[in-house]
Amino acid sequence: MKKIYFILGFAFIFVLAGCKKYIDVNDDPNRPIDVKESLMLPPIEMLISQNINAGGDGNLSLVLQQYMQVIALNQVAPNAGTYLMYNVDMDGDWNNVYVRTLNNLVLLKAKAATNGNSKYGAIAKILTAYTLGYATDAWGDLPYSKAFLGVEVPNPSYDSQQQIYVQIQALLDEGIADIGRNTGSSPGSDDYIYAGDMAKWSKLAYTLKARYYLHLSKAPGITPAAQAQLALTALNNGMQSNNDDAKIAFSGAAGAENPWQQNFLPGTTYVLANTFVNSFATRNDPRLSKMVSPAKQTGLYTGRQIGLEDIGSLESYSIPSDFYAGAGANNYLINYTEALFIKAEASLIVSGVAAAQPFYQDGVRQHMTKVGVSTADINTYLALRGTLTATNALRLIIEEKGVSNFLNPENYTDWRRTGFPALVKVKNALSEIPRRVLYPNAEITANPQPQQKAKLGDRLWWDVN
Repeated sequence: MKKIYFILGFAFIFVLAGCKKYIDVNDDPNRPIDVKESLMLPPIEMLISQNINAGGDGNLSLVLQQYMQVIALNQVAPNAGTYLMYNVDMDGDWNNVYVRTLNNLVLLKAKAATNGNSKYGAIAKILTAYTLGYATDAWGDLPYSKAFLGVEVPNPSYDSQQQIYVQIQALLDEGIADIGRNTGSSPGSDDYIYAGDMAKWSKLAYTLKARYYLHLSKAPGITPAAQAQLALTALNNGMQSNNDDAKIAFSGAAGAENPWQQNFLPGTTYVLANTFVNSFATRNDPRLSKMVSPAKQTGLYTGRQIGLEDIGSLESYSIPSDFYAGAGANNYLINYTEALFIKAEASLIVSGVAAAQPFYQDGVRQHMTKVGVSTADINTYLALRGTLTATNALRLIIEEKGVSNFLNPENYTDWRRTGFPALVKVKNALSEIPRRVLYPNAEITANPQPQQKAKLGDRLWWDVN
């Protein structure tokens, strides 16, 4: 069973060691009414690592990896990998996004504003933007502007995806401004992502701005070149090296394992898919042994074909290497290499292939360096991949971006935006490859909205590829 590392409510229980006055029987030390930002931030960040980025007790991130043919269930079809989905399958993920994450970020943001702790407010806003982006790119329209108002608005209407994207950029701008204010207490060890380094939080915010600008390069009424230029401008202040990666480290001790290690325990039956594993050989990519573990049974790099009617031996298939899925591995939320590939794609749109080439190559180089590929092998690989041309540039940029963003839900958005990597529907597919996921049954029951009739094949507002 996958582990949920922190629930914010648990933090509330242990805030106070005792009452100031033993005779004050109206103050229960085990039921505090006020919690500091430094106690709210750690469980929120762990919830994002566990339940947003890696699925946790939900399904969404794992389903998206199956749509991208990166992972497969060692189970007979039909299953999620062959595009079987019921509304109830998304109940846990909606709860993860709204009840556990966004709701607690709203509380953190309000607490920071009340106490004048602008740095905590900045982090809350940046993480809210990240979580909203994850959710809207899966479901489309969402409750936000009317949400989190409690009994005053028990059935909040949905904002359009276009409105959500405006909110994302506003939250990031506000977060950057809060960092500049530099008031109040400072995060430290309670910040599992950057240990209170607000310069890195600022770089992350600008990188996310670039990500969400580029998402809309083909959206209705938007000019690709203008949107790409906005992304490039934002990245002037974005991530500058692999040291800027937004990641959470895990010790690997019992109860403190990387969530992706938990996802690939035998009980889940998840393994890597053959489409992903075989692509390394197609590219002559030296990262195969750095990113993929050979099957225990054979010593070979073998992925499972999605959609098979039989079950194979789990030990005959590969899973991710310890770099990504070891118990003590980092969980990467946003990578510096994404910034480089955004620069490459945006430069391609604005200025052409020659402008994109150095950023594309640097993206490959930086990711290979991070996973431990030698300089000689990097140079050989880049020579084999060749120079970008007008006909291959976007394909190569997105293919390499996807490898460097291994296990990241961002790859599903890039596939819908660009059509790369080129995928065909799997064996025994129940439909074409889905363009979205279903709204959860719990939300349909509690807060009926017209958008909830959406089907897996329906496109989001920005998805016009």
